Amino acid sequence: MSRVSAPGRTGWGRRAGNAVRAVGGALGRLPVPRTLRARLTAGLLLLLALACLAVGVITVLALERFLMTRLDHQLAAADGRFAASLEHAERPDESADTRGQAEGTFGARLLFGVATEASLVHGDTHVPVPLSRADRDTLAAVPPDGKGHTVTLSALGAYRVVTEHGEEGDRLITGLPLRRVTDTVHRLEAVETAVFGAAIVVTGVAGAFWVQLSLRPLSRVAATAAEVTRMPLASGEIAMPGPLPDTDTRTEVGRVGAAFNRMLGHVGDALSRRHASEERLRHFAADASHELRTPVATVRAHAELALRHPESVPDDVRHALERIQYESERMSGLVEDLLLLARLDAGRPLARDTVDLTRLALDAMSDARAAAPEHHWLLDLPREPVTVTGDEHRLYQVVANLLGNARTHTPPGTTVTLRITDGEDHAGLTVSDTGPGVPEELQREIFQRFTRADRARSRTTGEGTTGGTGLGLAIVAAVVGAHGGTVDVTSRPGHTVFTVRLPVARTG
Repeated sequence: MSRVSAPGRTGWGRRAGNAVRAVGGALGRLPVPRTLRARLTAGLLLLLALACLAVGVITVLALERFLMTRLDHQLAAADGRFAASLEHAERPDESADTRGQAEGTFGARLLFGVATEASLVHGDTHVPVPLSRADRDTLAAVPPDGKGHTVTLSALGAYRVVTEHGEEGDRLITGLPLRRVTDTVHRLEAVETAVFGAAIVVTGVAGAFWVQLSLRPLSRVAATAAEVTRMPLASGEIAMPGPLPDTDTRTEVGRVGAAFNRMLGHVGDALSRRHASEERLRHFAADASHELRTPVATVRAHAELALRHPESVPDDVRHALERIQYESERMSGLVEDLLLLARLDAGRPLARDTVDLTRLALDAMSDARAAAPEHHWLLDLPREPVTVTGDEHRLYQVVANLLGNARTHTPPGTTVTLRITDGEDHAGLTVSDTGPGVPEELQREIFQRFTRADRARSRTTGEGTTGGTGLGLAIVAAVVGAHGGTVDVTSRPGHTVFTVRLPVARTG
């Protein structure tokens, strides 16, 4: 279909607008970079791409305008001689004036708005051009203002034409092909695309390397922070990482490094102070427990001696002596527990023998049945013995404490199950009961010292007193941890499970 466009209006301008919209749509569909390095590199490439696009659009439009202006000057220099020679030609191949006309020059004559003649310069002669109805309408629509207009003819393609008034009231149209202009513009587009594409690729590689080099101090900050997060800050003496070398306060990264070094210093100082305080408390607990053993044993011995006196003792005095004996025994157990925890905290090595967990389970279950016959005790053992490497006495204390915890914190008639399992790399020991359960908020701190579950479970000792020391499960966690194992609890009303995992002893 033929069409005519305004002076200076080109198809490349529309293509440039479409290209800009296409680039914008493509950028909108790209994934958003997450890391700072990727964001900086992507931003650099985006700015470069936009700059290249702007330069390309401006240079192509400027070149096309220049070529179109020069083509208009050529049309003006032709002065319509070829079209005027068609005005009086009886035979176009004889009378038309093709002198000085460029190859492909188009000439046409319009009489009363209708094209009567149309020819094309070919060498030293000219050839007639067939015009369709749409071509005639297109030529008739070109205003006779002496300015260049772009038209598209079905038989010739795009042409730049100028319309002037003839001597006999007709209009004369002279045109030159736009093919050379479009070819030159397309060659420039291809060259700019190749050059700008290569520039973007090279800049992307170099920019990524430069950004990575510039952000290396920040990467050291992140690596040091990650190293700190992997440290067991909650316990023990911690050796903090050394200070970062990037502390130039004239740069943003340097200010971050300096602030991070100050933070590391404060954290290290706080950890050292806490460790020193814990050491003092640990030594105090160990010393106090050790010093209390002798007087407590003395009080207990004197109470037992008084109760064995052959002469009759008043009932109220006997009751007081029995209470003194019971409380001294209870205090003796508390002192032993505190001394054990102090030794474990100090990192004193335990015995490293091969221990049969199934035999420990049998012994502990037998003692539990004797202590609380009103409970239902179940034992689930594998066919083969399950052995671990550790301290037999302390591991028996773990099993006994878990069974004692289930016994003292559940009502009579509760079913308590002790199960031993053998895995590929660890042995499992679980103690479950059907008691009232442990509240969720208490489960997070149940293995801490002096945590008591009296709020959740009924606890009544044989002497009619309520409450416990809160050290039984703390000893379980400390002993299991010293053996390289783990212990955890899951609980809901009617189902509470304590699970212990210990490394198995493998024979090679």
